Amino acid sequence: MCAVHPDTTGVFDRLDFADDAPHEQVVFCQDLRTGLKAIIAIHSTALGPALGGTRFYPYVDERAALTDVLRLSRGMTYKAAIAGLKLGGGKAVIIGEPARLKTPALLEAYGRFVETLNGRYITAGDVNTTSEDMDIVGRTTAHVVARTPRNGGSGDSAPLTALGVFHAMAAAAETYWGTADLTGRKIGVEGVGKVGYNLVGLLVDAGAIVSATDTNTAALGRLAAAHPSVSIVDSVIDADIDLYAPCAMGATLTDVSAAGLIASVVCGAANNQLAHPDVELALHQRGILWVPDFVANSGGLIQVAGELDKRSREETTAQVEKVGDTVGRILQRQREHQILVGEAARDIVIERLRSARTPGPLSPVLPPRSDSF
Repeated sequence: MCAVHPDTTGVFDRLDFADDAPHEQVVFCQDLRTGLKAIIAIHSTALGPALGGTRFYPYVDERAALTDVLRLSRGMTYKAAIAGLKLGGGKAVIIGEPARLKTPALLEAYGRFVETLNGRYITAGDVNTTSEDMDIVGRTTAHVVARTPRNGGSGDSAPLTALGVFHAMAAAAETYWGTADLTGRKIGVEGVGKVGYNLVGLLVDAGAIVSATDTNTAALGRLAAAHPSVSIVDSVIDADIDLYAPCAMGATLTDVSAAGLIASVVCGAANNQLAHPDVELALHQRGILWVPDFVANSGGLIQVAGELDKRSREETTAQVEKVGDTVGRILQRQREHQILVGEAARDIVIERLRSARTPGPLSPVLPPRSDSF
């Protein structure tokens, strides 16, 4: 009989998901020939097939990878629901160093695993995967979007993700400062990869005073060459700024960082920005407005949904620009009900999921409506 370590958590007994709807399906994928180790998590198909990108990352261990994919896939359910899309939430992670392991053979092997799900999960690019990678994945599965335009896809989703974040910022600014104009606002962007780089360009064009940081020196070099007015700094989260834009990995908002935050507004592209849910209350108590990440960064999902629906780029861009309208409605609901902003957004999500269909074996039971603060 095997002894179980008391700290061990699996898929069914995770305390960090105890207050949320359970995942429908989690698939562990391994291909010894190519070195592929991947996890595909389908959180919900209540509104449609689960769609979410594939992240290729050198996690410290498999438990960290599992935690990430469960959180990310849940976030995709919320993102699709709040954006009014007929899609569910899913995500995948490939474990390992992409510079060493990412090969066409590995991506093809991954595509074969996606294909076994028969369209319940549709994949796309994410951290350390590109549209070119999705072209390769598409050799072995039909259930992939955001391929290059030459291969029938809508291409890199970073520009429209950044556009959605920009409009979310403008809506938050209008609520907090009384104007959506970002001219002269001091904005710190943390992470200038695919999305952060595009966001900085939009902010500079809008007249904002931008500072930026990243652990990748090459990314900073590219940014500095394109936007010499941007200040390259070691850290932005603790800087004297008006708006903090986390655009790298998640969980940067902890008890400590929330207590030291100078910025008045938090709005960025990173997923799962809060280290734990109570951080949202800590920010609120300090008078800091946080825009939920699954609302602000929904532009990329809107893009690939448009690809599936055969909408034009112009139609999709117009829908992404309405992310700001969604933020405005959430903030209005927050004021009317005197609840947290995140609660207002989640309540809208839950209402849409509840109205989608009667819960069945592949449709999770939803949690009760959140309480006010």
